[in-house]
Amino acid sequence: MSNILEVENLSVSFDGFKAVDDLSLSVEENELRCVIGPNGAGKTTLLDMICGKTKPSAGRIRFDRHELTQMIEYTITRAGVGRKFQTPSTYEDLTVRENLEISHPARRGVFDCLFFHRSADVDRRVKSVAGDIYLGEQLATKAGLLSHGQKQWLEIGMLLMQESRLLLLDEPVAGMSAREREATAELLKRISKGRSLVVIEHDMGFVGSIADRVTVLHQGKLLAEGSMEAMQRDERVIDVYLGH
Repeated sequence: MSNILEVENLSVSFDGFKAVDDLSLSVEENELRCVIGPNGAGKTTLLDMICGKTKPSAGRIRFDRHELTQMIEYTITRAGVGRKFQTPSTYEDLTVRENLEISHPARRGVFDCLFFHRSADVDRRVKSVAGDIYLGEQLATKAGLLSHGQKQWLEIGMLLMQESRLLLLDEPVAGMSAREREATAELLKRISKGRSLVVIEHDMGFVGSIADRVTVLHQGKLLAEGSMEAMQRDERVIDVYLGH
């Protein structure tokens, strides 16, 4: 299977501190990759560079046929890379339906928004995505009234509406109940059919339940990579992360 994302010799420094240091990795099409490691390992900074929020000081990032290091954030989004941050970022005063509609590619520009028409195709897409994210019965509910877990699902739904081929998810189950974590695991496994996911997470039970492959970062470098079972047996990973 071909790679949809390739990171080569990526580095970035902040005030002399190397947050990511000569990092290389690749993600295959339709792969659900989890990235783990201690705080300060460079996990979120890696996602920041992939989505264009932070520019690397060295290295390359290729997504599909695009050289992302030469692109700005909104063009990376339009190329098919969607990002979910640690804190849910939804429009609290808009309904679930409206949050999903506003993420549709037909509403990307100012004029697109002004002359947006709720077609039957858009309506079907909204209802389909809402069902996928367990919010099919909450289409008329304002996002501000949703539970924390439901807001996390809504933001994932907004990325699905964008038709992103690569989803970057930063701690998607943080603050969720056990039941919500289980539902989120099922959701991510389901939506990974037809797209690739890179998930940062500290919940090792959750990681073990979803990951096709696990990447372990430490001090901005690649420490180890493989199955969750292999990482749990790796003495280096146990020493710097799992053992703590």
